[in-house]
Amino acid sequence: MSVYTTVGRDELAAWLQPLGLGELRDYAGIAAGMQNSNYFVTTAAGRFVLTLFESIEPAALDFYLALQDRLARAGLPCPQPLADSQGRRWRGLAGKPAALLSCLPGAALEVPAAQHARAVGSMLARLHLAAADMPGALPNPCGAAWRQRVGAFLLPLVSPDECSLLADELAFQAAQDWSALPRGVIHADLFRDNVLWSAEGQLTGLLDFYFAGEDVWLFDLAVVANDWCRDEAALAALVAGYAAVRPLCPAEHDAWPAVRRAAALRFWLLRLEVRHRPRQGEVVTIKNPDEFCRLLTGFRLAQPALPR
Repeated sequence: MSVYTTVGRDELAAWLQPLGLGELRDYAGIAAGMQNSNYFVTTAAGRFVLTLFESIEPAALDFYLALQDRLARAGLPCPQPLADSQGRRWRGLAGKPAALLSCLPGAALEVPAAQHARAVGSMLARLHLAAADMPGALPNPCGAAWRQRVGAFLLPLVSPDECSLLADELAFQAAQDWSALPRGVIHADLFRDNVLWSAEGQLTGLLDFYFAGEDVWLFDLAVVANDWCRDEAALAALVAGYAAVRPLCPAEHDAWPAVRRAAALRFWLLRLEVRHRPRQGEVVTIKNPDEFCRLLTGFRLAQPALPR
């Protein structure tokens, strides 16, 4: 969540009118994340999150907002988009599609414990099952084809050592066959800063669904493991929480080392792309890609197994 597009107070107040939320009292940009422009908005009716979508096509935006509405109605702690009297979940604002969503309580954890990993695993499996038959699901926007395309763009731009690693990993991933793995809609970006917790340690929010799409469920679990699990105890807790809701099949255990590498590659590429093709904005978060380069290198050497 960064701020690339500036919104004026008067135009925001006018945009809010069809939602019937009363007077606009305050708004402020949010400086976390990477893809869209985000603001906290306070009206007479309460506090909300405004998102302006910088590069998402309308069909994709319809899917992302419908997904969050579906999950919220299923009882998952997801932001719920507000619709106007015509049922529109988004409208134009400052030249961009924009949506207003409920603001969830809680705060992200910088250093989660094993019990937090277990709770995230359980919630991730609930998400997968709740969205399993989601109509009109779009493909993972950063899936296999994206990895190959962005990787080819970056190969001539990175250092010689990075180029060698990237070329070899792209070739390895292109040879993988995930056709036997269970699949459905995935979150694809459930990092620590996209999960909120109460002071009592309860999971209160799942955020940022704008990388969601259809792919193998195991890839989503690997994305979470790569950010949340810095030791075997945390990984075991994450997998136990997930498997208690949706048991993992033998094919998923077999594919885990390669899928975990693919998840590390995906975020290495995403952050490299931002480094080599930066976007301008008022408040922009740029994250270091080197963390995922190191993670990928470690997985290539160690071939970590999926806990049973």
